[in-house]
Amino acid sequence: MTAVSSLAPRATPETTSRPRGGCRCCGAPLEHIVTDLGMSPLCESYLRADQLNAMEPFYPLVVYVCDQCFLVQLQEYVGREEIFRDYAYFSSYSESWLDHCRRYTDQMVQQLGLSRQHFVVEVASNDGYLLQNFVRRGIPCLGIEPARNVAAVAVANGVPTLAEFFGVDLANQLAAEGKQADLLLGKNVLAQVHDLNDFVAGLKILLKPRGTITIEFPHLIRLIAENQFDTIYHEHFSYFSFLSAKAVLAAHGLTLFDVEEVPTHGGSLRVYARHDADTTRPVTERAHRLEEREISAGVATLPYYAAFDARVRNVKRQLLSFLISARAAGQTVVGYGAPGKGNTLLNYCGIRTDLLDYTVDRSPHKQGKFLPGTHIPIYGPDRIFETRPDYVLILPWNLKREIMTQMSGIREWGGRFVVPIPEVTVSP
Repeated sequence: MTAVSSLAPRATPETTSRPRGGCRCCGAPLEHIVTDLGMSPLCESYLRADQLNAMEPFYPLVVYVCDQCFLVQLQEYVGREEIFRDYAYFSSYSESWLDHCRRYTDQMVQQLGLSRQHFVVEVASNDGYLLQNFVRRGIPCLGIEPARNVAAVAVANGVPTLAEFFGVDLANQLAAEGKQADLLLGKNVLAQVHDLNDFVAGLKILLKPRGTITIEFPHLIRLIAENQFDTIYHEHFSYFSFLSAKAVLAAHGLTLFDVEEVPTHGGSLRVYARHDADTTRPVTERAHRLEEREISAGVATLPYYAAFDARVRNVKRQLLSFLISARAAGQTVVGYGAPGKGNTLLNYCGIRTDLLDYTVDRSPHKQGKFLPGTHIPIYGPDRIFETRPDYVLILPWNLKREIMTQMSGIREWGGRFVVPIPEVTVSP
């Protein structure tokens, strides 16, 4: 493909030097900036009260697109051990996500005919939120989760789990033990992979000759079209289109043969892959259609990414204008949720407790701590009913329906919800 030069590197002191390393997929130099979100801390590095007066590291949050394979990605500043060995995110605190995973399990059991004679492996299995469904059905399974604190919860809940990072070495070990997978799955892990080629090569090794891989990830087209810039943070190294996912799988002898568009995380893809040598499942028409749609949209050209940065800046201005106006009118605004995406949004916009009193979260692992960078305190949801704010800013906007239902009681005192993405909107 011929690269178009409309996303040339900005001629500023900050961006004229070439970023460290090349493309995470193909190795080409990274020279084209999609958006620059400034300096930001690691989004899952929640602080205790005794840490608030200590130095807090911030890193550049600059997004690049490769002009060869068109993988959208960040530079890496912090190793995977520092990010993922002790992790604050537990998947089991969203009912809508748990429902999504139950439906996925039902679908896979029926579609693949899974039984006690099969073996299911989930990479980045978190607290066992999904594999528990296979355990209940008596289908043998194994979770692989690098965060030891999270893996321990899964084990305590009866889900067999290895507290390890996944890649070629672990895949070879498991394959040698006869633990290749009939179904090998990953949900929202591909973006978080430090060494993308090692990870995908490991998937191929661990997959049985007639096995199936399913991987879910937020769809880049939705990120760009719906201005979901807050889903960009250091823990997410890469951002995938159908085309870029197909390219990295193909580089390791895996055929992406089917795809579903699912509503989670603001719009995701669930791709299905098999060994190239397994010709029993041809590439589906819907996979062909999505590939053609992305090509027609220009995903594999640089101009496709050119207008994104301006839309990002506009949301920042909208949100700050709303918060400043509310404060000037003597109104109170608090947050709901303490997700990684919320920390990107708040740090990029420079929002602190002068504009947002506090936020709440259902996870007890976050309550009593403070958001990284902004130092906004995190309470349990009951705090909102104690303080009766005028507005509740929904930071995990992908769960807005679930949250609005849970917190519908704020309307009793005239409270209103604010959703920041794709643009700032206030509920009637």
